[in-house]
Amino acid sequence: MSRFRIAGPLARAALLTVFGLTFPFNATATAKACDASLVESIPKREVRAPSGSAVMERLTKKGGTARDQEVVRHVLSGNVPSFLRQLSPVSIAGTLASGQPVLVTICVMPEYLAVGDDRDFVRVPMGLGAAARIAEAFDFLLPTPRMVDAIYAQARIRVAPSPMKPTSQMSSTAYLVTHNDTVDRQVSQLGKPGAALTAGHKKDLVLSNRLISKPGRVAIYGWHRPNGKPIQPLSTVHGAEYADYSHGVRLVSRIAYVNGEERPLQDILGDKALASVLTGEGPINDVDRLLRGLSRLASN
Repeated sequence: MSRFRIAGPLARAALLTVFGLTFPFNATATAKACDASLVESIPKREVRAPSGSAVMERLTKKGGTARDQEVVRHVLSGNVPSFLRQLSPVSIAGTLASGQPVLVTICVMPEYLAVGDDRDFVRVPMGLGAAARIAEAFDFLLPTPRMVDAIYAQARIRVAPSPMKPTSQMSSTAYLVTHNDTVDRQVSQLGKPGAALTAGHKKDLVLSNRLISKPGRVAIYGWHRPNGKPIQPLSTVHGAEYADYSHGVRLVSRIAYVNGEERPLQDILGDKALASVLTGEGPINDVDRLLRGLSRLASN
């Protein structure tokens, strides 16, 4: 049984517009919803699990890998808001070298990874190793920059970036909590927070071939302005363990759909013909091996 519910056939060719660019495709189906089975690897949250603010209060004096270790422990135990388990479909259209139109649909978390419950949660920046470890455990991947663009373009709630003063405290727990509170206020003014696809408020940790050519670095991209242009171009300036308040981790299911047909996302990313739809740099070969290597960067 397919884990993706599909709407009926389209009567005519459809158009997808992203940042003013229109891509035609002859799709026989469009995304309706991502199936709940895609999040089966995420444990249920324990009733007595601490709230997001309680977790951050305990981590006030911790940062870097020490904070990452605690965050990973909470997330892997299922201490994440329930709305993160309601994946959002994001469709990206393109044309293959043969001239054949194609539509790839990915299923993404509607928000960035957070600890806590639906009423009290905190979005948690983390180093690349910690993010990869969680993605691997939950059977997810990180997005590519092109996916990040599509997520922003199709988000129901678009939050304008709110940069904070760049200081030596940018990586501190106090900074990330302050920025989280700012984002909460922005989201509440734009619509009801929760399962609605939300974007624009963080830079993403992303998959890129630069992680192979520049090992030991983290790749970041995004933080889109209201005009659709990102503040942060693809960058590998920082070491893999680095994370500051502006970073976010959005997970993407390993199950994707090509013209409605289920395909492993890692296979699409490594496919010479299809990878161009999801990346701007050609195929990303052996994504599984790359993710395993990145997850080993996290301290045990």
